Amino acid sequence: MIVEIKIAELIVGHYVVDIIEQQGSFKLNSAAHIKSAAVIKNLQSKGVLSLSIDTSKTLISNPVPTKEQIKETNKKKVIVELKKAKELFNQSKLIQQKVFSDAQHGLPMDLSPVVEITNKTIETVFENSDALACVLNIRNKDEYLLEHSVSVSVLITIFANFLEIDKSIIQELSLGAYLHDVGKIMIPSAILNKPGKLTDDEFSVMKSHVNHSIKIIKETPGISDLSLEVAALHHEKLDGNGYPFNIEGDAISQYGRMIAICDVFDALTANRCYKEGFSHVKSFSILRSLVEKNHLDSILVNQFIKCMGVYPVGTLVALGSNKLAIVESKNPDDPTNPIVRSFYDSEENKYTSSEDIDLSEDGDFIVKGVKADDFNLDMNKIIEFLLMEG
Repeated sequence: MIVEIKIAELIVGHYVVDIIEQQGSFKLNSAAHIKSAAVIKNLQSKGVLSLSIDTSKTLISNPVPTKEQIKETNKKKVIVELKKAKELFNQSKLIQQKVFSDAQHGLPMDLSPVVEITNKTIETVFENSDALACVLNIRNKDEYLLEHSVSVSVLITIFANFLEIDKSIIQELSLGAYLHDVGKIMIPSAILNKPGKLTDDEFSVMKSHVNHSIKIIKETPGISDLSLEVAALHHEKLDGNGYPFNIEGDAISQYGRMIAICDVFDALTANRCYKEGFSHVKSFSILRSLVEKNHLDSILVNQFIKCMGVYPVGTLVALGSNKLAIVESKNPDDPTNPIVRSFYDSEENKYTSSEDIDLSEDGDFIVKGVKADDFNLDMNKIIEFLLMEG
């Protein structure tokens, strides 16, 4: 349909038939679509006041979103992915609980739900590892045994994906890591949860959990040699003083070295009923000290730290503005200035409306990495608050 419109109503995509009113003598060469805002400005400069357009030929264009619209879209996306990741983590724990219970009662392991959940984890990591990495920081200190096994599986999946290892290999690594500590269900709780240092006899009992894991995995049909290898090697050290086989140096495969790093890192950072976990920065420092002792692989430790980031996703940081924020995603080109979401005023000791901040562009900055306990906060409640804000 041919209609007349004012020049102020003309937009990119309109099909102009003719000029109706103008203050000059400009003529169209032919009817045509408006292809850019520059064309509209040119018509205005020529004194064009109104035009006729054919509405049936209007092209629908996608408007360029504003920076605020992009931020809001990203915020909603993060919230949706965080919810999905949290549900996946909780589902993984339930399946892990069944695996441990069956092992404790001498029942055969049902491998199908384990394969299904680890494959879901892999797909989530391939889509967006940040949300799942964030969930690893929402831990229940009374569920360390369950959460540690799930977390190590997630960590080795993220690490292997970072190293661009083939997906079929990652599936076997993830499964082996998920089952690596199943033998701990055979260790007396008095030893397993002892807050102090273990005696030599107690440590001998504790070390036997790897042998129990190997036995349980070997008796489960359908598990690959690589999955068994990963579970069997998670406590071996390059200097040969690990257990249970005292393997050293090149005899420990790359995958065995990888799970050793993931296992130690999660053990360092996790809160337990008898101790608080270390910050990620402190844990990275400890990993490097273990390299110097020839326990862990130097190259892989450096790659793992690069994979996790200077400020890993899901960790808390104190900002120069006296706000606390959670790291939402990394800036690959500026690793010391990630994208964060502020949520707490540390001066007034109260939650505030959350705000997404790209520290590579904003004037705010990170003072230091912190833990929720430093401010008498609970990580679960922080995440719940951010989900409600979303």
